Amino acid sequence: SIATQAGGLKAAKPGGDSKDVSVQRALNEETLLSAAQKVKEAGRDFTYFIVVLVGIGVTGGLFYVIFKELFSSSSPNKIYGDALEKCRSHPEIIGVFGDSIKGYGEATRRGRRQHVSHIEYVKDGLKHMRLKFYIEGTESGKQGTVHVEVKENLETGRFEVRYIVVDVETYPRRTIVIEDNR
Repeated sequence: SIATQAGGLKAAKPGGDSKDVSVQRALNEETLLSAAQKVKEAGRDFTYFIVVLVGIGVTGGLFYVIFKELFSSSSPNKIYGDALEKCRSHPEIIGVFGDSIKGYGEATRRGRRQHVSHIEYVKDGLKHMRLKFYIEGTESGKQGTVHVEVKENLETGRFEVRYIVVDVETYPRRTIVIEDNR
């Protein structure tokens, strides 16, 4: 067999350099193929990178919305929780409804009462929010509707309670004022 080298032709030694040519050809083809494959893999890696970045962005956005809704002092759920605690600790409410007072929002089609009805509006350049939810206690047949209004304090940026009023649904109707800062 004959093998080629940079210096010219020479007789191949048995079991020696005869494989050099085929190995070099295979290496050249691999480098050509691998360059195309590298571009293809780089494109695929970049696409995966973009998908991961979009996923991280969406997840971050969801965490922001959840945090803002549940833990922000200006969220309807936070205002509802604060107003419910004030109702539970008010002596006149405890006298009418009993010790164990639970609050709930509007009923949905599925029968769950989770949604707290609220309206946000701007009056005189200040944000206001009105909430309406319901309470009931251990006293049978006693239910009440709680009306809450808060307005934004420009100095602190937080909502401050204007009023919390409970309408007791008995005959005759009775209104209990828990807090009134109008």
